[in-house]
Amino acid sequence: MIIDCHGHYTTAPAAHTAWREAQQEAYETGRRPPAYPRISDDEIRESVEGSQLRLMAERGVDLTVFSPRASAMGHHFGDEEVSAAWARACNDLIARVVGLYPDKFIGVCQLPQSPGVPIAHAVAELRRCVEELGFVGCNLNPDPSGGHWTSAPLTDAGWHPFYEAMVELDVPAMVHVSAVTNPNFHATGSHYLNADTTAFMQLLQVDLFEDFPDLRLVIPHGGGAVPYHWGRFRGLADMLGRPPLAESLLGNVFFDTCVYHQPGIDLLFDVIGADNTLFGSEMVGAVRGIDPETGHHFDDTRRYVEASALSPQDLVKVYEGNARRVYPRLDAALDARLRA
Repeated sequence: MIIDCHGHYTTAPAAHTAWREAQQEAYETGRRPPAYPRISDDEIRESVEGSQLRLMAERGVDLTVFSPRASAMGHHFGDEEVSAAWARACNDLIARVVGLYPDKFIGVCQLPQSPGVPIAHAVAELRRCVEELGFVGCNLNPDPSGGHWTSAPLTDAGWHPFYEAMVELDVPAMVHVSAVTNPNFHATGSHYLNADTTAFMQLLQVDLFEDFPDLRLVIPHGGGAVPYHWGRFRGLADMLGRPPLAESLLGNVFFDTCVYHQPGIDLLFDVIGADNTLFGSEMVGAVRGIDPETGHHFDDTRRYVEASALSPQDLVKVYEGNARRVYPRLDAALDARLRA
């Protein structure tokens, strides 16, 4: 089985996106937003059958861990009420996709984060999504300010109430930023990769996982600069008197294969290894074009994984085993299907 751990609903129906625009306009003009629109099942089917589902079939992907569009989470905009309403609308839409295609998608939630608002306020939506909607994880934004980094590091005690809920619910978080308002950064070309690298360095410096040994975090996009500069991080850990990275982080921190060229995938497996890497593509996402050097889509990451030097046993880990281990509720859902 091939499980894609990193899928976003980038093709959501136009009415959903239009409502967000109306919500934003209402906030800026001091009015109440309109009611959320009625979106039919047929509109949802049309939005995924010609995109995600078609590509999954063409590329041999069996199941996608599916979440709202990351760049549209927009935590920097508005206030706590605006963010809560938008997160709920996005998560409910994901639940509808999963309900229509339960064998192809399983949900991961957007959180109602907002700058300056304690992350503990997002616990209720996490619980709703996991306990009521059957979601198996969440996307956690380390920088809800949109590229200005006004939040405390992920290792700060302010994050602990949310981590406690994650551990209780037995769900991981993908550490994933959203849109950027700082003009120094391109959203997917620098802001995302900066955040991946920054999150890893924050985790390196503090014994977070001694306090939360069962906490699991996925750092997407192949870990940003982490695999390429692994020696730097090992050296910094040594200089800072920290334990070796394999001891302090790799029991709790995982990476995906959203790296869009063969040398990058090969490096990821050489440095990080198969045990800590989950298959992911982020397809219909950040990079949608065809690579003129290969004639294939950049985000067809299965091609790179297949062309790597992984053993058959390691391929099973990357494609399925690691996802089931990192997302226990996904594992339970798949086991339940077999028993049905």
